[in-house]
Parts: sequence; structure tokens; C-alpha cells
Amino acid sequence: MHSAWSRREFLGALAAGTATALAPSVLRARTQASGGAAGWVLRDVRLVDGTGAPARAADVLVRGDRIERIGAIAAGEARGLREVAGGGRVLAPGFIDLHTHGDPLQDAYTQYLAMGVTTIVLGQDGGSPSLPNVRRAPDSLPAWMDAVAHATPDVNVATLSGHGTLRRRAGIDDGTRRPSDAQLERMQAILERDLRAGAFGMSTGLEYVPGRYAETRELASLGPVIARHGGVEMSHMRSEDADDVRASIRELMAAAGPARAHVSHIKMVYGKGEQAAEDLLAFLRGLRGHGSSPTADCYPYEASYTGVGIVFPEWALPPTDYAQVVAARRDELRAYLQQRVEKRNGPGALLFGTGPHAGRTLEQVAAEQGRPFADVLVDIGPGGGEAAHFVMDKALQDRLLLDPMVALCTDGSPGGSHPRSAGSYAKFIEEFAVRTSRLSLEEAVRKATSFPASILGLADRGTIREGARADLLLFDPAKVHAHADYVHPSRQAEGFDLVLVNGQPAFEAGERSARAGRMLRRA
Repeated sequence: MHSAWSRREFLGALAAGTATALAPSVLRARTQASGGAAGWVLRDVRLVDGTGAPARAADVLVRGDRIERIGAIAAGEARGLREVAGGGRVLAPGFIDLHTHGDPLQDAYTQYLAMGVTTIVLGQDGGSPSLPNVRRAPDSLPAWMDAVAHATPDVNVATLSGHGTLRRRAGIDDGTRRPSDAQLERMQAILERDLRAGAFGMSTGLEYVPGRYAETRELASLGPVIARHGGVEMSHMRSEDADDVRASIRELMAAAGPARAHVSHIKMVYGKGEQAAEDLLAFLRGLRGHGSSPTADCYPYEASYTGVGIVFPEWALPPTDYAQVVAARRDELRAYLQQRVEKRNGPGALLFGTGPHAGRTLEQVAAEQGRPFADVLVDIGPGGGEAAHFVMDKALQDRLLLDPMVALCTDGSPGGSHPRSAGSYAKFIEEFAVRTSRLSLEEAVRKATSFPASILGLADRGTIREGARADLLLFDPAKVHAHADYVHPSRQAEGFDLVLVNGQPAFEAGERSARAGRMLRRA
């Protein structure tokens, strides 16, 4: 059973204590005081170009922010540029994380750079980023995008327009289930402005407030707007439970309509075994037909991470007054939580990541207090913090992640309390492409580069080719290692010797260097 395996891993990590020291890199090319590298020659590299094609030996010349030449680079062409001896190490495109949280105006994405991520996609789960003073303004997302463009983030940033935020920007109350035609028109107009400003599509969070109150009529009214701009609809679906996931995917397809649909993330809570994964993938292929929609993403961990509100009934969630619910329906709420948590592998499978109980399971907290776990949860309430939920099966999730139409992601954030935020990409390469060889390194890189770029519609990133943007990684796959665990979720990965973002050294020798990220906008 997955949950038992994960708890053993968790307890082992707890006993291990401190992290392994990061090995120093032999490469340290510092940015010149004049304001950045004019260019690079990366010699004798094993070029894994992101397309899935077999690796090949090559030199690569970078000038400014673009890849200028691939092949044998003469000494004269390299004059004035920084030369790096690859020594047969892999040169790959920077990784593109399709599902990220945080705010580059406030957060440093060093742990992302440390595992090779050069581009992140925000605006997830129905929530758009915004500036504090204009959070509910109709143009709040374009204003935030402009602020990021002027701030020079440490990674490239793309964003979606969040459906839940669209509702609020349109003046729709969170509990409204059937917005009026006029309210829907306001949502469509705001989404249109977001997409014209460069958003890459729209996200929904149908398991969260207020998205959980949205009906198909509302969601389907937005699909044509997304499609007109060539965008994608990414959805944290209404349910990921094994019995409900197919209906949730059908709902996503109906809501997206003419727009491309993307499942974020593909999983089966309560499902078991590879055959269950095979059946779900066959279902997706049937919906896809001869096209590419729906696509999906996934992370290489078996615990999800979200608010504890996910185990509470809808009638106890905002905008309902929770204090009144407890006063009037405490026994009913307690019984619901008892049944719900036991179905989700029990109180030992819920590990608090924030709040006063961070680092302990619900089972441990209940034992310390000498009370039933359901009573502890009633007192904590649906807004009482976030937790890792060990509700997935490893064999099933691994098989989903291996599928060619499933991209890699983190669903993490800087300083997040789940190891996926600092370990996903290193763990994926280490576990799937090096230690077990369940897929080739070329395919592992494709799932993290050109494939997510195609889902977003990024034409000039995700592959190493002449004329493409120079987001590049130099590394020895045998030295890539994820250090993050559920006790120390922010430990940086190791093994990536040099990370270039737009031709600048963003991460080297285990440290963040130049800030060279950009606000990416869909043309």
C-alpha cells in the first residue's frame, strides 16, 4: 500500500536528520560587472535537444539570449565569449514547470533553478496573481504582468487567468451558483483582456471555493474566449477520486469546448495498481482521438499537498459561517470527517505542513491531545492550514507519469512544505532515467521541455536549436540527486552545474547568480 510506504519513507527521513552536503561544482563562470555574459561556447557536450531525438556530441554557441550555432565551433567564432568544457556532460533545454505557485515579485525561485527549472507557469487552480492594491480590479492580472516585466525575475514567468479570480473581479459572490447573463459577459470581457495582455489560457480549481460552485453553463461560456486566443484550459478538476475522475475529465472537455484542455494533475485517489492507470490512459486516448487534447501533467510523489479544507463537506466551506455549522451540526460534521479521513488512508496519512501542527500527522496530534482525530479536525476547521495527503498509489502514479502525453510539473512553491517544490525534476531524472532506466534520458527531458512548451504554445523555448532562446542546463545525470523530503522539503537538489536563463548564468556552483528571467506573454 502506498500510504504505508510513504510513511516509512517519512520516518526514515526524520531519523536521518541533516542533508547530504552539496558537492561543489567544478564550473564557476561569474557574470561580468558590465552587466552580463555576451555569449558562451559550450564545448564537447552531449546534446539532448528536448525533442526526444537521440543525444549527439556537439559544441553550442550562445550569443546574447539566443542559441546562434550548433556544431563544431572554430576558435575564431569563440573570440570574446566564455568557453566551458562540457567534458561529455549533458546540455539540455531549461525545464518548464506547467504548474507552479508563489509570486516572483516576492519570492526567490532558487530551489527551482537548482533542479533545472527556467520557466514557471502561475495563475493555477483558478487563482490569478495580482498586486495587493488592485486584487479585485478588472485589470489586476495585466497590471501584475507589467510589474513582473519590470522586475527582472530569476526565472521566466508565464501565467494563466484564474477562473475563481475572474468571478471575483466580475463582482460575483463566491457562493453564487448560477451567474446572470450580464455577469457571465463581464467574466468573458475580463478574460479577453487577460488573454490580450499575454495570459496563456485559463485555469480552474473546481475542488476549491469558488470554483466548486460553478456549473457547466458558466464554464462553457469561457471556452470560446480561450480558443479565440489559442490558449489552453488547465483544470484542477472537480474530483480526482477513482470513481469520479472520468466524469471530471468529461466535464473539463465540455467546459473547454473548442479550446485545448489540460488535466492538472492526473491522479486517481484510492486507485491501485498499474492496470488502473492503463485503463485511465486508454480513456484519455479515446477522448483525444487523433488530436492532442486533453494533455496532462503530474509530479513524481504519491502525496498531494493542499488545504485541510479538502476533507470537509461543502456545507461547511465558505461562504458558510463555519462557527454556525459547528454549533448546529457538530455531530454530523464529526461523523462526516471520521468517514472521509478513514477512506483517505486514515489520520496517519494526513501530514500537516503549516500551522501549529506542522511536521506532525493528524494521528500524532490526536494522540498528543488524547482526543479522537475527528474532534481535532472540527476544531482546526477547513481554513486551518495545509497538509500533505498520502492518498495515491505509487505503481499507479508512476505509470501515469511515464505516458508520453503526461508532462512533468511540481505544483509547488518557493518555501513550500512538500518536497516536490525542490525535488520533482531531480527525482524524476534520478529515479526514472538513471537508476531504473524506465525511460530514456532523451524522453525524460522531452517531458520537461518541448512537450510543456507545446502545451503552452511557447515557440522559442523548450528545444535546443539555432535561433531558440538560450535557456540551458549543463549536468551529469549520474550526479543529479533530490535532497528534499517531507521533513526537510526545501533542501536544494544537486547535480546541475550551470543553468542559463536567456543566455545569462542564473545558477552555478550551487548558488543563484544573475537575475535574467522575463515575463513571457502569449503572442
